[in-house]
Amino acid sequence: MTNPNPLAASASAHLAVTQSEAAPDVIDFGLGHPGPDLLPLGLLAHAAATRLQGDDSSLLQYGHEQGDGYFRQALAAFLTRHYAAPVDMDELFVAGGASQALDLICTLYTQPGDVVFVEEPTYFLALRIFADHRLRTVPIATDGDGLIPAALADALAQHRPSLLYTIPSFQNPSGVTLSLPRRQQLVALAQEHNFLIVADEVYHLLSYGAAPPPPLATYAATGHVLALGSFSKILAPGLRLGWVQAAPQHIQRLVNSGLLDSGGGLNPFTSGIVRVALEEGWQDAHLTHVRQVYGRRANALTAALRAQLGELVSFTAPDGGYFHWLTLPEQYDGEALFRQAAAYKVGFRPGARFSATGQLQHCLRLSFAHYDEAQLAEGVGRLAALLAKNG
Repeated sequence: MTNPNPLAASASAHLAVTQSEAAPDVIDFGLGHPGPDLLPLGLLAHAAATRLQGDDSSLLQYGHEQGDGYFRQALAAFLTRHYAAPVDMDELFVAGGASQALDLICTLYTQPGDVVFVEEPTYFLALRIFADHRLRTVPIATDGDGLIPAALADALAQHRPSLLYTIPSFQNPSGVTLSLPRRQQLVALAQEHNFLIVADEVYHLLSYGAAPPPPLATYAATGHVLALGSFSKILAPGLRLGWVQAAPQHIQRLVNSGLLDSGGGLNPFTSGIVRVALEEGWQDAHLTHVRQVYGRRANALTAALRAQLGELVSFTAPDGGYFHWLTLPEQYDGEALFRQAAAYKVGFRPGARFSATGQLQHCLRLSFAHYDEAQLAEGVGRLAALLAKNG
């Protein structure tokens, strides 16, 4: 078969870029996405071939506003198994990834100038979305058990937030998990003070040891939790497919938005293909595989940091997710280190980018998702050389 687009082959090398990528000789711990070895091309090719056979062309049409019912049914069954708690398909709204869901929630539930509480530190690109909506972000302190309820109570005495954004399981960037008592306290405070919790739970299923407490999604029936999930971390980020789990009144608000009224359901084609992966158990098998791989990589990065950086840095070895959060002595400046890192063929994300107020300059976020164990150890060696130069 001839190529219908003669420019495609010559342009492919230029166009084949990702959200962030590193030169081949650089080990960039800043890459918060899977390496090419973990992108399930064969699985998705098989799922697509299965779904596209026959004469059912419905996935090529504008989709149902809430998302295809068969897909939501398969997703609800998958989540029920992995959450060990019942999930109703009618509680699910299909989105184009967690980022689009967060942006839509900001559109519908906030006005410019509203206060949004965020963890300190928090996901730096969520801060970008809040800035796009001209929201005021107020940081809430965290520790090894996640967001501190007493700090939240103090902030509530001064502010009336529209939303509280939290990453409760294997947090980005810190890797910590909100404890069960604190999850319960957080929901109780949301009910008492009438604010919405936006729980970004994209890492919840990526546990490498003990499972985290039940997701905040299990509190959706209170009407104070909008829980975000995504296939970006458990299948492939290029799918741009995620979901919101929420009480019926919130599902209806999402469904009745102008965006959905104009364009119909989000991502019906991709959800039709992923439905096959869910129904056939292929997503479960892939999740088991990536948990094993990421668990080995997390352990490898932990071992390399302890062996090569010793007492210079402090961190807590993560039990899931993608990240190690390093705290350096206060004389180090992450942005200054970042500017020098290219000369050492290494990369990372400076800590100040994860602060709502530009603090945490002496912290760094490292991701272990993209590289194998040997590359992770080599990258730590390069980082150690950079830190020694600045010590």
